[in-house]
Amino acid sequence: MKKDDCIFCKIANGEIPAKTLYEDDMFRVILDLGPATKGHALILPKDHYANLFELPDETCADVMKLAKKMATRMTERLHADGFNIIQNNFEAAGQTVMHYHLHLIPRYEDDGQHILWNPTTVTQEELEKTMEEIIK
Repeated sequence: MKKDDCIFCKIANGEIPAKTLYEDDMFRVILDLGPATKGHALILPKDHYANLFELPDETCADVMKLAKKMATRMTERLHADGFNIIQNNFEAAGQTVMHYHLHLIPRYEDDGQHILWNPTTVTQEELEKTMEEIIK
């Protein structure tokens, strides 16, 4: 199922050209046009899902298998020193295109990227309360 006004649906299904690294009947992996580092790629499902929460469990498992395969290949062939696999959901988390996609970002010593967060401090009581909210 494609969404007619979705740019990633068009790219994933070959309607818009892209630098394709891998393709099968479910996914297309392309180089990102605004890469964080050399080799930054996106895994795009050919079917439209707005985010992780819409992605079927089986497709979720398949995308992670593909991520592992691509990360291994990219790390070896690009001589990366590390690797980030990032997936954002909703604008507040940095999602800019509302079509599920997984970022594959090879990392290199001194690449100038800071794909991290600032750790905060939390008490044991706060952790306990958060745990209870999640598991109840």
